[in-house]
Amino acid sequence: MSALSLALCCGLAWWQWQRFESANGTFQNLGYVLQWPLFGVAPAYMFWRFRKLKAREQAAPAPAPEPPPPPRPPVVVDAEDDDELAAYNRYLASLNQEPR
Repeated sequence: MSALSLALCCGLAWWQWQRFESANGTFQNLGYVLQWPLFGVAPAYMFWRFRKLKAREQAAPAPAPEPPPPPRPPVVVDAEDDDELAAYNRYLASLNQEPR
């Protein structure tokens, strides 16, 4: 696929070169002559880079398994020292017990 894109882009560069040499050619055509081969090389470079990264990934040693996390400390439930909070909780409990 990358060889096909390189061949296509080189053909487009040749076409831009012919346009540059024609009577109505501009320096913009010359710029495209230089850019089209670079556009064609880009997919080949990406293919090469992906293969290199995959080989590096496969050659890397497997990561060591992580140790299990330490057990969490138990949750401390405070005794209801606050009279206002205790009254509010009793009120909520009585509302919960009422039929709807």
